[in-house]
Amino acid sequence: MQVHLIVLIAYSLGLMALGLSIGRRVRAAADFFVAGRSLGPWLLFATMLAANIGAGSTVGAASRGYLGGIAAWWWVGSAGIGSLALAFWIGPAMRRAAAAHDLRTVGDYLEFRYGREVRGVMAALLWVGSLFVLSSQLTAIGWILSVVAGVPRAFGCAIGGAAITVYFAAGGLLTAAWVNVVQLAVKLAGFAVALPLALAWAGGWTALAQVRPPDPAYWTFLRLDEPGLLYLALLVPAFIVSPGLLQKIFGARDDRAVRLGVGLNALGLLLFAAVPAVLGIAARARFPDLPDANLALPMVLTFGVPPAAGALGLAAVFSAEISAADAVLFMLATSLSQDLYVRFLDPRAADARVLRVARWTAAASGVLGTALAIVLADVIESLTIFYTLVGVSLFVPIVGGLSVPRTSRAGALASIAAGMGGMLALQAATGGRGVGALTPALGGLLAALGAWVISLAVAPRRGERAPRGRFDPHGA
Repeated sequence: MQVHLIVLIAYSLGLMALGLSIGRRVRAAADFFVAGRSLGPWLLFATMLAANIGAGSTVGAASRGYLGGIAAWWWVGSAGIGSLALAFWIGPAMRRAAAAHDLRTVGDYLEFRYGREVRGVMAALLWVGSLFVLSSQLTAIGWILSVVAGVPRAFGCAIGGAAITVYFAAGGLLTAAWVNVVQLAVKLAGFAVALPLALAWAGGWTALAQVRPPDPAYWTFLRLDEPGLLYLALLVPAFIVSPGLLQKIFGARDDRAVRLGVGLNALGLLLFAAVPAVLGIAARARFPDLPDANLALPMVLTFGVPPAAGALGLAAVFSAEISAADAVLFMLATSLSQDLYVRFLDPRAADARVLRVARWTAAASGVLGTALAIVLADVIESLTIFYTLVGVSLFVPIVGGLSVPRTSRAGALASIAAGMGGMLALQAATGGRGVGALTPALGGLLAALGAWVISLAVAPRRGERAPRGRFDPHGA
């Protein structure tokens, strides 16, 4: 299996070299944060789909297919549904606001719309949550390498962490977008080769249909419990307002690029959603008693395909994890440098200093995420923490702020507090299981919506307005 490790290390070094080469073109903070607002539809499509096919969409979704069957489609499928709303509703509106007012981050938008209090609260929350999702991507790499190459899981986490930290810190969104093109090509080729070979290894569709675990809903596509329709409440809102995705849209050159690029990304997710579910079921057919479901995809790549195809599949999965991880590193770097450092510590920082701080915060965040990945071993658990946090805290302030002009600072803060409070209360009361279809994510989202509606009802018709035209996001 050392050939797999050699291929992976060589591939990582190639990505770092590409990132460092492109990073030499990044001379200003605007290039780092929004790629000079120059992303066309195809580059936006590549960087969005590369970011969205990550640990949850590969190792995590395959583990849910192994455990819960065909309904694991809803993990990636829900992300595709959310991406459709992002492409044709929220995305173009956010891009126009960002271009008109030179906004670089979601934090910039929140302050422009509501004030610095909302920006500060969300920046702190998202920074903590983003560490968990970064760790999940690196954790998946650790699981893959521990089985395929026989190296300790921590070593695999470190390889992935080093790769993304180097190429992203070199140039931010600009380098990530171009590196993502390479990663997307590798991952699509790898899964296109691995899927039919794995199906043949498992005995074909007929053999898969004979898989009958103790779960009676294993072949129920529209099941309500996990994995199933409950993922809609968890993932659809998160993929509409995820800062890492919105900030890629801030780099688009026009609305057409958003609609076409993000729309094609949504189509890609809806089509890809069946792949990890089927691979997980194939692993269940051949290895019904794995000690950990996270091993399902690594076992397929190790034993279900020839060595050359396994090496390509490994590169595809590695590409999936690190391309999603660099989107999270993007969130971490911008939250620390632009939303916290520039806005609250050094509002008059020179552009060169902002760029330097962004690069150093990216490097520090990469190290912290790697350390957390070594501690946390479950991919879906880490992602669920992040997606729940984003959905219950950010969905109402962004969608309400764009849709209803009377949405106020007080209403935004109330929705954040109610969403977090409702989610935590339901989490604590039920041990994270929820009550029927009322999961902690859905309960928090409903609480946030309720607080927002109440704020609109009690506010005067000429209520608090956004500080439009009075906010300079760069401290001038």
